[in-house]
Amino acid sequence: MSPRRPTTADISTLERGRAVRTLRKVAPYLWPAHMPWVKRRVVLAMIALFLAKAVTVAMPLVYKAAVDALTGQGTTDAAWMLGMGAVGLTVAYGVARLMTSGFQQLRDAIFAKVAQRALRQLALQTFTHIHRLSMRYHITRKTGGLSRIIERGVKGVEFLLRFLLFSIGPLILELAMVAVIFFVLFDVWYLAVVAVTVILYVRFTFSVTEWRVKIRRQMNDLDTDANQKAIDSLLNFETVKYFGAEKREAERYDSAMEGYEAAAIRTSYSLALLNFGQAALITGGLIAVMVMAAQGVQAGDLTVGDFVMVNAYMLQITQPLNFLGTVYREIRQSLVDMGEMFDLLAQPAEVQDKPDAGALAVKGGAVELRDVVFGYDDARPILKGVSISVPAGGSVALVGASGSGKSTIGRLLFRFYDVGNGALLIDEQDVRDVTQDSLHAAIGVVPQDTVLFNDTIYYNIAYGRPEATRAEVEEAAKAAKIYDFVQGLPDGFDTKVGERGLKLSGGEKQRVGIARTILKNPAILLLDEATSALDSETEAEIQHELAAMGQGRTVLSIAHRLSTIVEADEIVVLHEGVVAERGTHAELLAANGRYGALWHRQQAEDDAAA
Repeated sequence: MSPRRPTTADISTLERGRAVRTLRKVAPYLWPAHMPWVKRRVVLAMIALFLAKAVTVAMPLVYKAAVDALTGQGTTDAAWMLGMGAVGLTVAYGVARLMTSGFQQLRDAIFAKVAQRALRQLALQTFTHIHRLSMRYHITRKTGGLSRIIERGVKGVEFLLRFLLFSIGPLILELAMVAVIFFVLFDVWYLAVVAVTVILYVRFTFSVTEWRVKIRRQMNDLDTDANQKAIDSLLNFETVKYFGAEKREAERYDSAMEGYEAAAIRTSYSLALLNFGQAALITGGLIAVMVMAAQGVQAGDLTVGDFVMVNAYMLQITQPLNFLGTVYREIRQSLVDMGEMFDLLAQPAEVQDKPDAGALAVKGGAVELRDVVFGYDDARPILKGVSISVPAGGSVALVGASGSGKSTIGRLLFRFYDVGNGALLIDEQDVRDVTQDSLHAAIGVVPQDTVLFNDTIYYNIAYGRPEATRAEVEEAAKAAKIYDFVQGLPDGFDTKVGERGLKLSGGEKQRVGIARTILKNPAILLLDEATSALDSETEAEIQHELAAMGQGRTVLSIAHRLSTIVEADEIVVLHEGVVAERGTHAELLAANGRYGALWHRQQAEDDAAA
């Protein structure tokens, strides 16, 4: 029996449940348990809101009294209004309008700190959580789409806090006050007309807005898709140029924007329908109430001031109602955007510290893999019982074909992933039993392609140890043989390196990366094919800096070019996830196995290239 397809009612119920959960997650930011100042500000903002609405609702009464005073009607009412004449009542009306604006601005000023604190906390919490998520999560998500989720989610919180509290709530309060006044000062029919008008207006607005929310959701998806394509293309700027693909990329981007354009047009059409329908309903209610009031004036039951007051109240509630569709749509969209952000926050971190995890105690930096089994996918193991030992201060190189598990060992060492079976130890301590911060502090990595922040050379070197002095940063630059180059630049260490360091050559970037790692001063050094992206001359120069940096440290090298690791204490040859061979360079050449074949092949390639 095939599963039942979800109905529209099922989807609506799920969306309502998700909206309630989202609101529950936002509520603690408005009423935190241990921050009484936040609670005080919320209460004061609500008091200012109530006073603003009370004055707003009282304004037509003052207006009525002024009109009656001018027409000679309702003198008792005028006397009731503090015994003021027409001029005094007119001034009072102006003061009331000013007070309304004043209380509204006071409310916004009081609440601003609460809202901005909530936004900052949520943004920081999301940003921090993303950095805690595993490598597995990040390689399956697109950065452009991720940044869009955060951006829209934070904006959604800001909108929800402001409009849910200061638009929907005040509107309901104002409608209730006006309803009471109509019932007390006039009769139940006035109340009935207003109630029917508002009910029809709200139902029409919500139904059309629901339709518009679906279109808006499509627009969001298409916008995210277009943004991802744009960021992907710009990050691969050089590749686009290499293949002369500018036109192709533009067409790809335009294709994504074409769908967005169509959805945007549908949004405009639906907005026109919404605005006209709202105007028709409000106008119908206004005419009905005004006709009733006009008949009351003709019959002598009401004054001209009453007629003006009824009109003022209808126009007064029209203004917030006109924005109801927009506010409702934005609130719905904000709930969707916030839901996506909270879903992101709900993503569990695959690698987490144990509750009782302590700091890694580095004695010498010995690294050991004991029968390590690991696979990114359970159905496809990468490492199948690998055992490797790197003594403190020693050097071991990992070689092998692509997919043999070399880089995977580096990721396990840094604990981007946890081993499936077996153990990975540093100085006899399982890396799963220590804090990630202490583990990361003990390991320095020089990758194949050093990625730099779009900041100064100084910032990028100091990133290895932000608290380092300028003298220490310069010493690290000297050790990496980049100090003279930097001093020769017009801005010296304040030179901007550009996006991902594109303003520097490959060798210059690697030297900045080496300086950064030297400054970090780790006990264990991981060289992940650190020179394979460089030309032979630059590679030979960089090798000297790497060799110097490895002195007194435990070094684990992942190598493609065998000529870079001939001095290693031990070379481990991996093949299809197992250790195929191990030994020194000379021993492996003498054995004439996989390593020997690979060495002779690379030597032949180098001779042919020469």
